[in-house]
Amino acid sequence: MPSKNTQASPSVSPALQSHTPMMQQYLTIKAEHPDILLFYRMGDFYELFFDDAKKAAELLDISLTARGKSGGNAIPMAGVPYHAVENYLARLVKMGQSVAIVEQVGDPATSKGPVERKVQRIVTPGTVSDEALLEDKQDNILAAVVSIKQQSKVYFGYATLDVSTGRFALCEPQDIEALAAEIQRTEPAELLYPEDFEFFHLIEQRKGLRRRPQWEYDFDTASTQLNQQFGTKELNGFGVANSKIGICAAGCVMQYVKDTQRSALPHIRSIVLETESDTVLMDAATRRNLELTQNLAGGKEHTLASVLDKTSTPMGSRLLQRWLHRPLTNTKILKQRQVNIQSLLNSDYPQLQSSLKQVGDMQRVLARLALRSARPRDFARLRQAFKLLPEIQAFVTDQSADSANTGLMQLANDISQFPAFADLLERAIEETPPVLIRDGGVIKTGYNAELDELRALSKGATDYIDELEQREKERTGISTLKVGYNRVHGFFIEVGRNYADQVPAEYVRRQTLKNNERYIIQELKEHEDKVLTSQSKSLALEKRLYEELFDILLPELSRLMLSADSLAELDVLTNLAERAETLDYHCPELSEQPGIHFGQGRHPVVEHVMKSPFIANPIAVNPSRRMLIITGPNMGGKSTYMRQTALIVLMAYIGSFIPAENAQIGPIDRIFTRIGASDDLASGRSTFMVEMTETANILNNATANSLVLMDEIGRGTSTYDGLSLAWACAEYLAQKLQSYTLFATHYFELTQLAETLPELANVHLDAVEHQETIRFMHAVQEGAANRSYGLQVAQLAGVPRIVIQQAKYKLAELENQPSPTPQPMPQQEQQLDLLDAVDELRIKLKQIDPDELTPKQALEQLYQLKLLATKDHDN
Repeated sequence: MPSKNTQASPSVSPALQSHTPMMQQYLTIKAEHPDILLFYRMGDFYELFFDDAKKAAELLDISLTARGKSGGNAIPMAGVPYHAVENYLARLVKMGQSVAIVEQVGDPATSKGPVERKVQRIVTPGTVSDEALLEDKQDNILAAVVSIKQQSKVYFGYATLDVSTGRFALCEPQDIEALAAEIQRTEPAELLYPEDFEFFHLIEQRKGLRRRPQWEYDFDTASTQLNQQFGTKELNGFGVANSKIGICAAGCVMQYVKDTQRSALPHIRSIVLETESDTVLMDAATRRNLELTQNLAGGKEHTLASVLDKTSTPMGSRLLQRWLHRPLTNTKILKQRQVNIQSLLNSDYPQLQSSLKQVGDMQRVLARLALRSARPRDFARLRQAFKLLPEIQAFVTDQSADSANTGLMQLANDISQFPAFADLLERAIEETPPVLIRDGGVIKTGYNAELDELRALSKGATDYIDELEQREKERTGISTLKVGYNRVHGFFIEVGRNYADQVPAEYVRRQTLKNNERYIIQELKEHEDKVLTSQSKSLALEKRLYEELFDILLPELSRLMLSADSLAELDVLTNLAERAETLDYHCPELSEQPGIHFGQGRHPVVEHVMKSPFIANPIAVNPSRRMLIITGPNMGGKSTYMRQTALIVLMAYIGSFIPAENAQIGPIDRIFTRIGASDDLASGRSTFMVEMTETANILNNATANSLVLMDEIGRGTSTYDGLSLAWACAEYLAQKLQSYTLFATHYFELTQLAETLPELANVHLDAVEHQETIRFMHAVQEGAANRSYGLQVAQLAGVPRIVIQQAKYKLAELENQPSPTPQPMPQQEQQLDLLDAVDELRIKLKQIDPDELTPKQALEQLYQLKLLATKDHDN
């Protein structure tokens, strides 16, 4: 029988009995969070043990050491200093890792055994709100996806939440391609998926994946979660009640946020349904090819956002990017944005931008306020914003009155003023407060009399020390005697060793130095106790006063958040006004008439980075001219012309002014691009397979109101195969889908389509050859190009001269051979006539009995069959 001294506590499992009490505590907490790193507070460090230590050492490049033993083996250990923990957390979050922060909550003085510790917060990539862990100009999205199969059809639900601002939305993508586009559009930092998710291949390459139990996606559970959060009985008021699969995803998001934040979430007040009909749809390939916010190399340079985004606040920058990724189809909203931009253009908008820059990121500050995690400098930022709100509101109100602009007037009304809060924070918070409340010094002197009194006492009561020092000098006759204080040893009386024989008997030695002795007396000891007590009381009172600020501000959170959202929109509109004036953009007409017409269009990004003047070009597509076959040399500007058309249309559909003149743009429901390709080795797809997959998506989903860009279809296979595919795709788009299509190609045979299809036109980008060099004109001309200039471009690229010469000989040889021209796709009438002829032949053949025919009769029947077989062909 084991002795009582070796028995484990009943609450400790047998597996933990071999560990020290502290490690038992660690392992018990770790068992509750098996899949994430555990930062366990020990003194001035957060420590990690076992596999967590190995993983953190590798990810953070920190030292891996050991502490104690487990099963005869040393326990791996790694740690980071507590004062630098935010830097390490930021690095882990960017890698998609989650961390549970374990703090000491017990009192070491009264604890028997290890100090009590608990998980105080869980930091995950999709739920962070700390300023140090977030990208200023990027939404930080937590998302959940779910799929449900009903009667052989799969339905999808997708929900997104930005905890740092409170934006909550759901949607129900129609198919797997639409879901992929939504995930790419929102770029979630963390993505939740159910245990039985059948489409894991779609997301497996993403960071921040979290598998969640199936019950979190239950509809009834999800509905209850959301109603509890919003304080409602049903979800009808948000317009999402019929989106049951989307609600399932949203419920999982809500459950996860509650599990990780462990606090109230008052800033999450509603949820929005996003539908496909509300937006100009773009698939994942289109977003990538158009380089809206990320270039093809994965960076931020030379993107549409890099040109358009000169916003004054981070929240404005994030909103502009959301607009770019989700252009609207609601022309009423878009036209109001145009009116707002024009009104701001007529104002002294630089003054407004200057004020907005001082407001900062009010949205995220308010989210931290709601989570009660706002830091002292967040309150200082709020104070600054509150001071500026009257000035901003007055500016917008005056401008809306001058221009009779009801849209700006609504924005002005939504920007509330908070003079009482401005006064409160002016009185309460130091001008430049420290980063944390932990060590005090945040609450301003004069705000609270009791705090001022305790602070005076805790600073050492300088007058008392001076008085004591003078009195002791006179009493002892030691003229060099000093009374001092330091944080390690407290108060002391310091006397040089030369005067040791004059030290009174009641002096008690506290510390010995090289040339001095330090003493304490009862009177000074009592004063020390009083001062130290006042320090702890002062800090406790300051923290209580700090928490009271949350209680005072939070009841007005809804008005505060509405003001922040309105300031973000005002920032974007003011920014677009500045861009319009600076970059010479013009207001497009959003017409109900179908078609896209503009003159002197420019690529907004290319013209921005070019040193030479950009050659502007017009475009005109409409129901009678739906497709442009674009030919011309490589590097001649075909892709630029196509992309600029798509970007100009997209800019018009966010309400922006555009780099084109006299624009009339009709209804557009989708934008598709098939431009460039690369291998998708992870999925085992060749370049040509990627090209054909994107082409198939376009041909299966484009409509008569879609804008389609097709660049060099069929180049990944043999010449005949490629030409045939390109020909068939062009015919299908022009005749069957009737989409607005820009079709760039080097197959000159396609220019013949214009002869048979009236809705198709040829245009080309010209070039001029001089001797052996080529000059690209970059100007769009009507008609087809007469050559590709491929050899000249190859020479410019540095291909050896001997290779160019040999290519010229081969080109001359090939040009003398007849080239195949695919025949037009049979019309429906021709196909029906052919079927009728086949049926007639079959009937005639059935009537013939070869054994009953004479040779002459057989010959006559053969002539009749031949005549029957050829008459429709001849017609």
